[in-house]
Amino acid sequence: MVERSKVRVLIAKPGLDGHDRGAKVIARALRDAGFEVIYTGIRQTPEQIVESVIQEDVDVLGISILSGAHMVLIPKILKLLEEKGLKPNEDILVIAGGIIPPDDAEQLEKMGVAKVFGPGSPINEIIKFIDESLPKLKKFRGA
Repeated sequence: MVERSKVRVLIAKPGLDGHDRGAKVIARALRDAGFEVIYTGIRQTPEQIVESVIQEDVDVLGISILSGAHMVLIPKILKLLEEKGLKPNEDILVIAGGIIPPDDAEQLEKMGVAKVFGPGSPINEIIKFIDESLPKLKKFRGA
């Protein structure tokens, strides 16, 4: 069973996307569900996001993107994580959400995103996915 109070989640908004209502809704819902949530704010570079992942020692990285640049920014974040020694979905759970077409979501999942949640995804579905996925990580400390 996941002890949510020990789970650190970073919610990040990469690129020029300034629309953060969805990210804030998710951040608040995860916090209300008992997770420790860090929200980086808008317009973060992939490098800033990965640096925050390392500095905050998070278990989950949630990437929110609405700009259409998901096939550039998310793979760059995944690459930078690996360069820093963090394998997505082995060392850190990486999820994404926003306006991402199904074909692109499938590609991102093949690249290392554990799950892509589209607009209107139920919050309880996201929470359940995190709860079920975290114990599978090699370095998960909140079990």
